[in-house]
Amino acid sequence: MASSSTYRKNPKILLGQDNNALVLLFAANMIMFAALHILSMIYQLSDIPMEFFQKQILNWLVLPASADTLAGRPWTMVMYMFTHYSFWHLVSSMLWLWGFGFILQDLAGNNKMIPIYLYGGFTGALCFLLAANLLPNGTAIGSMLGASAAVMAIAIATTTLAPDYRIFPLIGGGIPLWVLTLVYVAIDFGTVGKGNAPVAIAHLGAGLIGFLFIHQMKRGRDWAAWMNNLVDWLNDLFHPDKKKRGSAERLHYLSDRKPFEKKANITQQKLDAILDKINQKGYDGLSEEEKDFLKRASKEQL
Repeated sequence: MASSSTYRKNPKILLGQDNNALVLLFAANMIMFAALHILSMIYQLSDIPMEFFQKQILNWLVLPASADTLAGRPWTMVMYMFTHYSFWHLVSSMLWLWGFGFILQDLAGNNKMIPIYLYGGFTGALCFLLAANLLPNGTAIGSMLGASAAVMAIAIATTTLAPDYRIFPLIGGGIPLWVLTLVYVAIDFGTVGKGNAPVAIAHLGAGLIGFLFIHQMKRGRDWAAWMNNLVDWLNDLFHPDKKKRGSAERLHYLSDRKPFEKKANITQQKLDAILDKINQKGYDGLSEEEKDFLKRASKEQL
C-alpha cells in the first residue's frame, strides 16, 4: 500500500471547490451567527427589550436542558450545534474546526467530515440531556449551544486516525497531532468549568463517538455511508440529468472487460482525476489499477 505522502504532493481540497464539507460547515456556522446578530440589532434599534430576543429567537435555537421544553422544540437537537451568540465562542470553535477538519479531510476524504460533525453533535446533545436531568441541579444550566461538542468529535476522530501526524514540520521535525489534541482538550474542559458538568459530559460523549467512528472505519464499517447515500439519492432525485451521467460512468467502471490492454500512460489529467477521487473517497476507494497508476506516477516523479 502506498504511503500517504504518495498522494499528498498536490493539494487535495481547494477552498472554492464544490461540495467542500469543511467550508460548508464553516459557512453554516458563520451565517447563523450573522443572522442572529442582525436580528439582535433589529431588536435593539426598535427599543425592544433584549429579553424578548432571548425568548422569541435565541431560545428556539439553543438546546434546552429540560426534556419537557425539548419536546416542543425537537429541531434544537440540530440547530444548537450551528448556533453561536458570543463572538469569541464562534472564533474558538471555528479555529479548532478548521485545524482538525483540514487534517481529517486530507486523510479520510471529503465525505467523512459532515457525518462525524453530526454524530458528535447528536451524541453531545443526548449526553447533555441525560446529565442535565439525572444530576442534582443539572437543569440549572438552562441550555447548551455552539459547535464545541461536534468539533470535539472531529478532533478525537482525526487524532484516532493519525495520532503521529506531524504539524509545524519546521519545528524539530514537527509536533505530533496527539500533543495538539491534549492542548485542545485541556483548553476545552478548562473553559467549560466545574459548574457545567452536563456540558463537560456532552463533550466527553462527542469525543467517544469520534473515536468509535474511526475505530469502526478501520474495521471496514463506514458509519457515514447511509448519510452519503441519502445525500446522493436526494441529489439524484432533484438532478435527474446528473443521475443519468453518473449511471453511464458506473456502467463503465463495472464492466469486466478492460478498455485497454496496455498500461495507461501517465498523464497529468489522469493523475488529477485520481487525486480528486482520493479526496472524495480516500485512498482505499481506489481500484487496483488506479493504485498501480499512482505508484508508477510516484516513481517517475522521484
